[in-house]
Amino acid sequence: MATKDPQATQLARLAGLVADETRAACLLALLDGRAWTAGELARHAGVAASTLSEHLGKLVGGGLLTEERQGRHRYVRLADERVAQLVEDLAAQVSPGAVRRPRNLRESSAGSAMARGRTCYDHLAGRLGIAVTDALTSRGLLRQDTGFALTEAGLGWFDAAGIPLDRSGRRPLARGCLDWTERRPHLAGVSGAALCRHALEAGWCVRIGSERAVKVTSAGARALGELLGIEAGALG
Repeated sequence: MATKDPQATQLARLAGLVADETRAACLLALLDGRAWTAGELARHAGVAASTLSEHLGKLVGGGLLTEERQGRHRYVRLADERVAQLVEDLAAQVSPGAVRRPRNLRESSAGSAMARGRTCYDHLAGRLGIAVTDALTSRGLLRQDTGFALTEAGLGWFDAAGIPLDRSGRRPLARGCLDWTERRPHLAGVSGAALCRHALEAGWCVRIGSERAVKVTSAGARALGELLGIEAGALG
């Protein structure tokens, strides 16, 4: 009798955690990088709080989520950047034709906003993320021919723009993340996270709605135009 491959067992368990619509809805919502309460996720997924609590227990137990309690509130977030990458990569495999069409104008508007610009865990995605990635590449600041990598000029650009990069950890400085709406990779990794954080803190972008959508402000359009030569029409 053949011995079971323990890695296969673990992979099957991981797939089983994601292979549930309620748990998948929670993972997608948490791609905004923020901590959500169990009640917020229950309303988002359209299930009872007791049902959601059971699902969260499985996701936390499986290592996909971490939790913390403040008073009577239970907050959860994605465990780390690797989990975010896994969820985004899986979402990118869904055929565009398989996605349900919006039922009303509100859903259509929300979907359009997400496609224009959003956060993918801790970096920029959508057309905004692609525009920034393309601009960095065309200016010789980012290489994509042998995988994503910042050039020496790119490292200098981040320094000159006042966007510090933490090089002390194991996370790569630059990584390509397949964009599920644009079907092309956008910038992730340390540099992608630093750029997104700076864009939000400097007021280049602001969050809109209750999901991950962001929009570029007039100040952001000027800054991205000056720093990367991105035309305003490519940002909206």
